[in-house]
Amino acid sequence: MKKNALVILALAGLVLSSCGSKKELLSCRDENGLLTKQLQSAKEDLAGKNARIGALEDQVDAQKKALEEQKKAYAKLQESLDKSLANTSQNNVSLEKLVDQINESNQYIRHLVEVKSKSDSLNMVLTNNLTRSLSKEELKEVDVQVLKGVVYISLADNMLYKSGSYEINERASETLSKIAKIITDYKDYDVLIEGNTDNVPISRENIRNNWDLSCLRASSVVQALQNQYGVDPKRLTAGGRGEYNPLESNNTEVGKQRNRRTQIIITPKLDEFMELIGEAPETND
Repeated sequence: MKKNALVILALAGLVLSSCGSKKELLSCRDENGLLTKQLQSAKEDLAGKNARIGALEDQVDAQKKALEEQKKAYAKLQESLDKSLANTSQNNVSLEKLVDQINESNQYIRHLVEVKSKSDSLNMVLTNNLTRSLSKEELKEVDVQVLKGVVYISLADNMLYKSGSYEINERASETLSKIAKIITDYKDYDVLIEGNTDNVPISRENIRNNWDLSCLRASSVVQALQNQYGVDPKRLTAGGRGEYNPLESNNTEVGKQRNRRTQIIITPKLDEFMELIGEAPETND
């Protein structure tokens, strides 16, 4: 009897030990699942931040290029002025006439600076209004830049469209409605919607290649702005650039992610811009 009792106790101990191990195993599995989700979330957040850093670097490079162009324009103007002075000396042009030419040139330059300042101010207000209207989550997938007097709003494809498709998903509706309000408020601007893809080939029904996909996506955004948010279609233009306007190399996933984008490009209407500038002052040979 004592021997049987000892056997029963040993078996009970094994059962209890097995139950304890099973609970620990389940606990470890749950903890592992949680850690896996946290790791994936951290990876996605890192990819978004890397894309944002890349966009800021592009903006800095663009500003450097713009500064170089302004320096070249100044050098060209200085060269023209030097030639005028040389011609004056050679041809005995009166000092009064030279002063008039210089004053006309300075007046035209001031006029151009005023026009540019006015355009920059409007663009800055437009950009600030749009940025303030977007949430922190939206700003992770929407990049807003001003380059050479033009406002570029770049939207990630996974925010706008269903995967491998040109159909706009429900997630994009709130963001597009905010952008549409800005476009509607600034009536003196035209809007170009430009689709861009990575270099991964696609072939589906009614989508032959990345040219088709980029154009169809741009057209979907244009029609949403017109039909759902009331933007005047006369101000809208849809275009696609396929895989041929990349921001980065397609050799990495982050690069492909940045290249798959749709840009909403807001620019002053050309005819009104030319009216603001007016005609350049006449020069005498």
